[in-house]
Formats: sequence, structure tokens, C-alpha cells
Amino acid sequence: MTPSKWVRVWNERLPDVPLSLLAVTPAEAFGALREGTADAGLVRLPVDRDDLSAIPLYTETTVVVIPKDHLLAAAEEVSAEDLAEELVLHPLDDTLGWEERPPGRPANERPATTADAIELVAAGVGLLAVPQSLARLHHRKDLTYRTLTGVPQSRVALSWQAADEAPDLVEEFIGIVRGRTVNSTRGRRAEAQKGQKQPRDQKERKPAKPARSGKPAAGSRTTGKPTARKTGGAGGSGRGRTGGKPRKRS
Repeated sequence: MTPSKWVRVWNERLPDVPLSLLAVTPAEAFGALREGTADAGLVRLPVDRDDLSAIPLYTETTVVVIPKDHLLAAAEEVSAEDLAEELVLHPLDDTLGWEERPPGRPANERPATTADAIELVAAGVGLLAVPQSLARLHHRKDLTYRTLTGVPQSRVALSWQAADEAPDLVEEFIGIVRGRTVNSTRGRRAEAQKGQKQPRDQKERKPAKPARSGKPAAGSRTTGKPTARKTGGAGGSGRGRTGGKPRKRS
């Protein structure tokens, strides 16, 4: 994982709170969250939602790691069918979640770790399919990688201990990772802003009460039929001229 951009934003918004990064293997990540060794973690899905919360972030491109002088190095991308005759390694800590096994011919034994598999590829013993970030992590001058199509991809998520509400600082980090701005970020900063009073000129004005006479109150807008005029003109309902015969005088 490369969380440098989120760390930079954290240091800008919360310079008084140090953020420590802890590198762990995929097998150790969920244990670190459950034991409280880490407050939040960048992990690969699926996540056990019984005791952990998670929000998906992105899906990684899958690549095939090959020697630089391999025939497939001439291609821009490789399909699963292109590996049919190749020996493809399947380490025990694989993160792609193949339904059966990777494409190509299987090795007699599975390497214990991805790092071990990389060493075998460098020695000319097979190829390796991994998420792109792992290919970058185990970069070697004598190896390269190409995008691999038609295969599973790994989804990355941010995870933390399940609770009714995440702790304030965890909520801050969730907001940063999700791209919330300073004004929209929930958590400690938002809670502090709740108690601040708005200036008088920013307070909401109460709606004006309508006048009893039926005329619109000053400054307000009305809709519907206009009010009747008091002059008694055509269509009016007030006092003034009346229709019909004049009244007899006594």
C-alpha cells in the first residue's frame, strides 16, 4: 500500500496528532485490528463483518511478474490464455482468491510467501500473478511485469473495529481517505464546530407572519390569487358601489 497522500493530508489537518504507520503481512492485518495494535488498516477484501467494519476503496490491477528477457515482456498486456504453457506459481499467501488455481501449469510445490515466489521467478522458475502493488513492492532490476487480463482482481478496503460509532480520530482518517474536505470531515473537528455560535448575520431569519388584512407582509412573497381591492371596483368584494336597485328613502 502507498498511503503517503493520506498521511500528508492528516499532518496538514492534525499537526498535533502523530500518525504512525505499521507494515504487516496480509495474514497479520486483521489480527492487528482486533488486538488494537492498529486503529485502522488498509486490507484486502473480504472482511469478516462480525467484528470489523470496512469501506471499499478501489480495485487493483492484476499483473504477471516475468523476467525482463522473457518473450511476454514484448507485449503491453497479457491474457490468461497466454499463460497456458507457462509454469505459474501460487504462493500460500496469495491475495487474488482464485476459484481453483492460477492459469498455466501448476508447480509441484507452492512457495510459502510472495517474496519466495519472486525469488523463483528471478531464478527462471515460473511466473507469478499478483496485484500491481505487490509487484512494485518486490521490484527487482532483473524482473518486470505486465497487466494480466481475464483473471481475478484484488479489492482494497479501509477497516477498523466494529462499533456503533468509530472513535473521533478514526473517523478523521476515514474522512481523509474518502476525500472529504475540511468543512465536511466528521469527527473531532466537526464536533468542535458544533458548539460554535453562528454570527447574527448568518442566523436563519424567521419567516414573516402574514398580515391579518390579507395583504402580503413586507419583504415576503405570496402566491395564488391577488387580494381584493377596497375600492369596490369590478371583481372587488369590499364596500363601495353596490349592484341592483337603489334603496327607497323613508
